[in-house]
Amino acid sequence: MGIVNVTPDSFSDGGQFLDARAAVAHGLQLEAEGADILDIGGESTRPGAEPVAPQEQIRRVAPVIERLVAQGVRAQISIDTTRLAVAEAAVAAGASYVNDVTAFRQEPALADFVADRGLDCCLMHMRGEPRSMQRDPVYDDVVSDVKAFLEERLSAAVAAGVAEERIMLDPGIGFGKTVDHNLELLRRLDELVALGRPVMVGTSRKTFLGRLTGREPHDRLAGTIATNVLALERGAAVFRVHDVQPVADALAVAAATVRGR
Repeated sequence: MGIVNVTPDSFSDGGQFLDARAAVAHGLQLEAEGADILDIGGESTRPGAEPVAPQEQIRRVAPVIERLVAQGVRAQISIDTTRLAVAEAAVAAGASYVNDVTAFRQEPALADFVADRGLDCCLMHMRGEPRSMQRDPVYDDVVSDVKAFLEERLSAAVAAGVAEERIMLDPGIGFGKTVDHNLELLRRLDELVALGRPVMVGTSRKTFLGRLTGREPHDRLAGTIATNVLALERGAAVFRVHDVQPVADALAVAAATVRGR
């Protein structure tokens, strides 16, 4: 899953693709590098980020999705949003996947929309909200707590009519977690895979990699690759990244080694 942030304030590429033409070119490049899904977002969810009104999100993302479709993009288009109105506009423009960092908690009607339209979706664990999620996060056992949350949200989505085979789960690396929490989730990722749904990991360029290496966001590719390869070995199925080609190459070699060609 290649990341296309149509935002002025994302933590590592804010403002780079705010112009629709630049965002479309970037999306096509990520597809050429091997992205199977393009995740288009108009609201930053970095720690401390402020909410963006749905109409502004739509203004940012809808033209990008429309132009990608018009240019014949083959990758599946995902809308990264928690808001029903944004998802409706994105799907009207050509998206078929909803990536909701609140797991349908902010707007439960989004689950009904996903069910009615037969869309794919990803449900993520997040403690609190982006503005406050990194304020002293505490868990009894982070893996058990995240697993219980994802199990509950999976059941809620299915109860709303979402087909279980269309649901992916995301432990929310960096969303209300300390460095140690993130490492523990990666170390025991197989316990989340045991829930029976594809698990997505999003470690790309994140702060905990900087804490471990001392690197700034654009210099965290090595850490991103290491965490994604480890996640693959532990059963992850989808990898949300900024740098598609080098991560895809690393995963191809790792998969051939772990699973055979």
